[in-house]
Amino acid sequence: MTEIEGTVNGHRDGHGFVQRDDGEPDLYLSPQEMRAVLHRDRVRARILRFDRKGRPEGRVVDIIERRKTPIIGRLLHEGGAWIVAPEDKRYGQDILIPKNAVANARAGQVVSVELTEPPSMFSQPVGRVAEVLGEIDDPGMEIEIAVRKYEVPHRFSPEALAQAAALPDKLRAADLKHRVDLRDVPLVTIDGEDARDFDDAVYCEPHLQGKGKKAAKGWRLLVAIADVSHYVKPGEALDDDAFERATSVYFPRRVIPMLPEKLSNGLCSLNPEVDRLSMVCDMLVSADGEVTAYQFYPAVICSHARLTYTEVAAALLNSRGPEATRRAALMPQLLDLLDVYRALLKARAQRGAVDFETTETQIVCDDNGRIEKIVPRTRTEAHRLIEEAMLAANVCAADFIAGAEHASLYRVHEGPTPEKRQTLQNYLRALGLGLSVSDEPKPGEFQAIAAATKDRPDAQQIHTMLLRSMQQAIYTPANSGHFGLAYAAYTHFTSPIRRYPDLLVHRVIKAILQSRRYHLSTGELVGAPVRKGGKPPRGQAAELERWEQVGLHCSTNERRADEASRDVEAWLKCRYMRERLGEEYSGTVSAVTTFGVFVTLDALYVEGLVHITELGSEYFRFDEARQELRGERSGLRYAVGARVRVQVSRVDLDGRRIDFRMVREGEPERLLAKGRPTGKERPPLERVEAEDRVQKRATKAAKARQSPAGRGGATKAKTKASPRQEAASGKTGGRRKATRRR
Repeated sequence: MTEIEGTVNGHRDGHGFVQRDDGEPDLYLSPQEMRAVLHRDRVRARILRFDRKGRPEGRVVDIIERRKTPIIGRLLHEGGAWIVAPEDKRYGQDILIPKNAVANARAGQVVSVELTEPPSMFSQPVGRVAEVLGEIDDPGMEIEIAVRKYEVPHRFSPEALAQAAALPDKLRAADLKHRVDLRDVPLVTIDGEDARDFDDAVYCEPHLQGKGKKAAKGWRLLVAIADVSHYVKPGEALDDDAFERATSVYFPRRVIPMLPEKLSNGLCSLNPEVDRLSMVCDMLVSADGEVTAYQFYPAVICSHARLTYTEVAAALLNSRGPEATRRAALMPQLLDLLDVYRALLKARAQRGAVDFETTETQIVCDDNGRIEKIVPRTRTEAHRLIEEAMLAANVCAADFIAGAEHASLYRVHEGPTPEKRQTLQNYLRALGLGLSVSDEPKPGEFQAIAAATKDRPDAQQIHTMLLRSMQQAIYTPANSGHFGLAYAAYTHFTSPIRRYPDLLVHRVIKAILQSRRYHLSTGELVGAPVRKGGKPPRGQAAELERWEQVGLHCSTNERRADEASRDVEAWLKCRYMRERLGEEYSGTVSAVTTFGVFVTLDALYVEGLVHITELGSEYFRFDEARQELRGERSGLRYAVGARVRVQVSRVDLDGRRIDFRMVREGEPERLLAKGRPTGKERPPLERVEAEDRVQKRATKAAKARQSPAGRGGATKAKTKASPRQEAASGKTGGRRKATRRR
């Protein structure tokens, strides 16, 4: 009968969980318990029992705080009553809208609703329409829904806008004081064609390290980063808004910036041929790719050119081509950048950093915001060149801060947990590769496995398992190193226009350069940095706790931004595939779960689910060690990397879900459970959709007959899936079906 406090996380199937404040396993809430609460309410709950696997089940005894944020949904008029069906299915209940609270909204429109009466055991929630967003098919509506659904701040405060408007359009003489003048250095920006804000500019030249005959070849590498901290001061409106957002959010055709446009695209952006303030990391790099010396200093620069990745890659590939001819004056330093990149790459390999080649895609939209095509994003040497330069600057920033023993935010990526490590070991053992990871794995072990298996047919499957075994990177003041990059200390310094942690790192570096300490709680520069053996400043524990809170806030908002972006992309892809119902495509199995396999289409780069019931009439068992589904009678196996042919069978726009069914050449009759055609023709789309509706009703009826007490039996399992798999499968946590219903 233990009582706990936590936050309710609803599930689209009607039940929910209490995410406990003490970090213990979530508490399961039955659909009946969820009637009186809503997703994200704060509650006090009582543990009633444990199921056969030791998982707690409970009852809500008190509602501590109701979530007050508006709920986004479609306004419907059914049976003479107005209701709003929430876009986020985790809310689990429709909201009743009194006739006089509909405002000027029409049926079918997307609206924002404020609750006027919370739900109870015997009544639905009641609300009023607070904002009409428009029709579901309006261009950009999916983004309007996502920013509200995930509570992404998308409007700057009047105070922040007024402060930004009051900033000068050009640099003033006072801005240049105590700065190194680098305006004659031909720094350049290298970004994508669609970039609008430019955080960084780079320059490289040969540099001999040492004297006389012992002088060794090396390079001087300059990485200049926009000095956002000069304009955004602690405690001001601009800083408050930037902290609340913590990051810019990127959608197809639209960005929700962390800073107002006057700063992000203007004063702070390193645009070509204009003077800009920057923080410079000035490095000496040896022929072996080691940074032998570095220094930080504030500077004023003038970018000599705005280059694109495509342009630089073409110029480096053919030094006599049109791109190289057009940029002839800059080619010497571009070639030096290429040389220093190759040296840094050599050091990366010796360090044992994990480097997987994955296919990234880019969504190309038409004028109405709909997907026109999805194309693979090619990573050239120009991309990698900039990436290595930024990594080097970030490592220097972390080393500089750690050497001064100043509190800050590190970008920490820890190694696999014991559970994930054991799962990976079992998987590698089951494949009989003769390769494994130790009990205390090092990044080099992962890279060695990736290199040894890169030419295997199942290389993608193996690399995917290696990636999934790693933890997510977070922001924290406790430096635990970066496992994937094989760095003892790593931070984010190079993108202060779009990431708040980078802005904080700039403030800390400036404080250290002035022999002061940056006090996060007040935003003031106090005292002097503490050196080794020195007396810690008063209130250090409270200050570290504040850094921990800020790191958690930034990490959480980074996840929120990723979820919002994935939600919009999933909506666009569903809309894109809705016009292709019934069409057949070749694809590759990209993930395997207890309830089916996910397939990524070769031509369209879209992922969908083939449910386990669509794999055939036999019983399929999930092999966790091998990460595959295996037919008990035929021995047919579905594993990551398997080549299949599928038909687009169903698209659920509200659930962001695309369903496929397997197509075996010469057996189109297997597409239907009954009423099989006698010939080799594919069944008409109408019949396929009719069968889907029958199957859906049967599944819903079967669920209704199930008792909550029947959970946790032999056909239930708790399986960890990636956020991508959860979103596509419609299952975001809790118990998942371990075997198909025969």
